[in-house]
Amino acid sequence: MPPDATPSASSDPVDGDGAWVVPESLRAELAKSYGPVVRGAAVAQALKELGEFATCGDRVTADALALGRPPKLAVIDYHTLRSEPIDRALFRGLASRTTVAVRNPAGMLTDRLWNAIGRLWAAGGGLVEVEGEEDLGALALIAQLPLGATVIYGIPGAGVSFVHVDATAKEHVHRLLDRMERRRVDLGD
Repeated sequence: MPPDATPSASSDPVDGDGAWVVPESLRAELAKSYGPVVRGAAVAQALKELGEFATCGDRVTADALALGRPPKLAVIDYHTLRSEPIDRALFRGLASRTTVAVRNPAGMLTDRLWNAIGRLWAAGGGLVEVEGEEDLGALALIAQLPLGATVIYGIPGAGVSFVHVDATAKEHVHRLLDRMERRRVDLGD
């Protein structure tokens, strides 16, 4: 473990200069879906039945918006499949509410992303624009959204995962965070 890492990552971030870093031993587990995975027309039906929800990922957010079901909060990085750029205009409606921009390097969940999600949800929602990679934002969403909300994220080649936020889902996220390395990061500003 790096000298500036701590063995437990369960405490909430406070200073904005830390991050949970995914160790190699955890990558395969994080690649698995947690909630039910839905494809095709079933996604539209599942979205129609939701109460409050948030999305993590550009394609799943764009699809929800196209179906007339905007999420309360969306976390995006303007790329799909880590490389294909996506048109920023697709998110204009969400961005007009409130937009927060944060840096979040690949393989990390920074305090800044965690805190932006919590603040924006509490303020009524909007768009979190990530410079870097947004994937681990789904963990922050599940941990911080209220019980009964839903977190939706895309799984490339498989479909869309719908995670109902309950005590079990929150505990699962905290167990994952406990297995990550906690360290300070320099985000270049």
